[in-house]
Amino acid sequence: MLGHGGSERDLTAFVLPQVGRLVRTADPWMAYQLLDGSGLVVEPVEAFFAELQAQAKPSSTIRSYGMNLLRWWRFLAVWEIAWDRAERVDARDFMRWMAIADKPVRVHWRHQRAGLTTQTAPPAQRKGKLPPGVPNPVTGKPTVGLKYAVRTRLHCETTLRSFYDFHLEEGSGPVINPFPLARARRSGRAHAGHRPGQPFRPERQGRYRPSVPDRAPRRIPDEMFNALFAALKYHRDRALVAFWVSNGARAEELLTSCGRDALPGQQLLGVVRKGSRAYQQLPCSTDAFVWLRLYQEESRRAGVPQGADETLWWTLRRPWRPLTYHAARAMFERANDLLGANWTLHDLRHTAAYRMARDPQVSLTDVQWVLAHAHLSTTQIYLEAGADEVIETVRAHHARQSDAARRPAVPAPGYRPESLRTLFGTSQ
Repeated sequence: MLGHGGSERDLTAFVLPQVGRLVRTADPWMAYQLLDGSGLVVEPVEAFFAELQAQAKPSSTIRSYGMNLLRWWRFLAVWEIAWDRAERVDARDFMRWMAIADKPVRVHWRHQRAGLTTQTAPPAQRKGKLPPGVPNPVTGKPTVGLKYAVRTRLHCETTLRSFYDFHLEEGSGPVINPFPLARARRSGRAHAGHRPGQPFRPERQGRYRPSVPDRAPRRIPDEMFNALFAALKYHRDRALVAFWVSNGARAEELLTSCGRDALPGQQLLGVVRKGSRAYQQLPCSTDAFVWLRLYQEESRRAGVPQGADETLWWTLRRPWRPLTYHAARAMFERANDLLGANWTLHDLRHTAAYRMARDPQVSLTDVQWVLAHAHLSTTQIYLEAGADEVIETVRAHHARQSDAARRPAVPAPGYRPESLRTLFGTSQ
């Protein structure tokens, strides 16, 4: 039995309201809080966040889970359904809406302060921007589309199923999880019969979990990387990009480095890993430390705080603040705009991994250690040729085929050249 609503719910004109919000707090015991439309803390979500913190999940993970729960809370608010009264039909319609409907238009914070809404706010300016979902002519990567990405829907389903599983075990939620497991596995965990050392088989976990197509990692070709590096304006930005493309650290991992973590004599830079929060020293290129030294000398003259315990990366203008991931991404996007490209910071990690994996003198296990991959199968995806290399190889194949078609056939051995000239009128 599906429950209330059934198939009579009309989702064609449904608009997700911008009620409630996820706020960051200064309390280390509760980094984020979910507020409902009345501004009150949602206690079931607060308990779930405490569970995530007990599992040593970083604050970035808690934030991503909170955004998914905020979207679900807004969906339930429209239909006036309590979170512990949600049924399978509600979860099904929510996933249907995410798969078909357009993403809600976010009102700029300046317009929000002026009291404007989605209907009254002016449309966002897209000067020089490609339409949503159109492939970029430089990189071949599509721009951000109007629909929810498959991985966003997948992560949202995982979050909500875990949220209700937690309250189901605690006895504080509904007796049935609205986001069920797949019908082929009504009970038991995913990959229950997996043998150690064997690859994991594709196995659907949630009933409403979308299938994710395999996506090859995107690397930045050398000529495009040189153009992108030349578009950077400051020594700090050049140092950051040089480190990202040489040590393969994630964007937010590199920003955790302090003054004592940079060891130019040993060509090592210490970072804090994203998942395990472990400290690891990564080998880096000589050029990266050259740009770092230029940046440090420039920042010292400007009055940026220096010291072994101080962060290594700062903003370029007063008041001096540690550089955040969003500020670093904005810097990279400005360089992209000059070239008309849409590379991401994570593409630099793919580029570093691809260069190391394709070097025959670097073992794949060494690349796995640098990238901090839990499974070697994750590192193996970088052994495949990139899209640009495959395209050039196939183009060369077509060129050879055309040359072979235009080239006259070589006669079989035993024929006299003068006889062939007399017969065909040309020299063979």
